[in-house]
Amino acid sequence: MSDLVNEPGPAVRLRLAEEKNVWLCTVRSDGSAHVTPVWFVYQNSRWWIGSDHSSVKVRNIGKEPRVSLALEDGRFPVVAEGDASLIRDEFPHEVVTAFEQKYGWDVSAPTCPGSKRVLLEVRVRRWLLAGTAQ
Repeated sequence: MSDLVNEPGPAVRLRLAEEKNVWLCTVRSDGSAHVTPVWFVYQNSRWWIGSDHSSVKVRNIGKEPRVSLALEDGRFPVVAEGDASLIRDEFPHEVVTAFEQKYGWDVSAPTCPGSKRVLLEVRVRRWLLAGTAQ
């Protein structure tokens, strides 16, 4: 499945490389929204987000893969809609390296004994806002 949109412009790509947090919105089984801030990298036209396998966002995506993402700055919004896939094994090396470089963090390492890590891969369907408030 390929993305249905073009890459954002250079100013937005720079923000995607430098900003630390994005708000991720998933859909609960009752249809309500679940919104949470997460660390991310944007690489190869994908948003990548690490999570514990038992998190609410992972459970939600397992049932409904549609998500929205919004950078924190409301004056210059960057908002995207996409479809998330769950990667449970063999995280792409370049994504693990990107998290290490951006945050000094091993996205694949369990956060507590007995937990497992999941990598969310989000393919953008459309950019709703890309740098200007409307």
